[in-house]
Amino acid sequence: MNFNLKNITRENVKGLSPYSSARDEYVSDGSTMVFLDANENPFENGVNRYPDPQQRSLKTILAAQKGIKEENILLGNGSDEVLDLLFRAFCEPKQDNIITLPPTYGMYKVLSGINLVENREVLLTTAFQPNIAEITKAIDEHTKLLFICSPNNPTGNSFSTAIIEELLNSFNGLVVIDEAYIDFSSEESWTSKLADYPNLIVTQTLSKAYGMAGIRLGICLASPEIIAVINKIKPPYNVNQLTQDKAIERVSDQKAVQTEVASILEEREKLMETLKTISFVSTIYPTDANFILAKVDDATRRYNQLLEKGIVVRNRTTQPLCENTLRFTVGTSEENNIVITALRALSN
Repeated sequence: MNFNLKNITRENVKGLSPYSSARDEYVSDGSTMVFLDANENPFENGVNRYPDPQQRSLKTILAAQKGIKEENILLGNGSDEVLDLLFRAFCEPKQDNIITLPPTYGMYKVLSGINLVENREVLLTTAFQPNIAEITKAIDEHTKLLFICSPNNPTGNSFSTAIIEELLNSFNGLVVIDEAYIDFSSEESWTSKLADYPNLIVTQTLSKAYGMAGIRLGICLASPEIIAVINKIKPPYNVNQLTQDKAIERVSDQKAVQTEVASILEEREKLMETLKTISFVSTIYPTDANFILAKVDDATRRYNQLLEKGIVVRNRTTQPLCENTLRFTVGTSEENNIVITALRALSN
């Protein structure tokens, strides 16, 4: 590997001076001050002041929990903003390209289109693992980002550590590992490897295990040098005060999060055992996520039958390698009992 961050950063970003907000220029030390610097409404209501543009209080907690430093973290308005910032920082429109590994999370492709960056799709193997030989063939001097979703959506499985390490060692661009579902996996987060790989970026979210999809909080974990580049182009107040407050409250209560994750894993096992007994289910794929992908006889028919019973699952049959598959998110015990009853009725 011959990775050089300067070589893959867009020229206009290299020379960019980021906007300096009032809250960047003066950071409160906690003492009582009269703030007349940001043209805010002075009447206190909890949200009349601009939020901390660097979300320092939240980053302090996250850094301690993940065993990294605050300068390794950038927060965004959901992971989708974080992913979009990567395109804008490192990919030259109409010139550069990225590599994605279908079937995978659909926003990578959408964002490539929005940013006028070619998306080179390299299908996973039939075992739902990255195809190193084909990925290597697809890489050229304009390949900037390689997106790896592990545990993968929609397949649910984690990718081989050895395969990912080989890609990290051989690719001169940025390897972006999307760990939206890592909290449901027994695999170790790649966050622990940030110091070993200068081209590694890990993205996480509070939308899944933390149950905070509604507040839109995405996490980017990378070297301080990569984070510094992205910080140049992020909007100054991209994470609002209500989101910061709610996120701090939730990540500070790890016991509650772990209890919910344990419940989801228990329910996942219960749902998998039931799916094994359903006549129209032919394959249940291994999963490290909070969902199960299952191959059925006719995905569209079964999807509609479940819908008629008031149950909404995801029909993934249009995705590569996923013909006639349904994706079942693991719900509460009560919700899963409803699903199980419906599946058994349809199986008769």
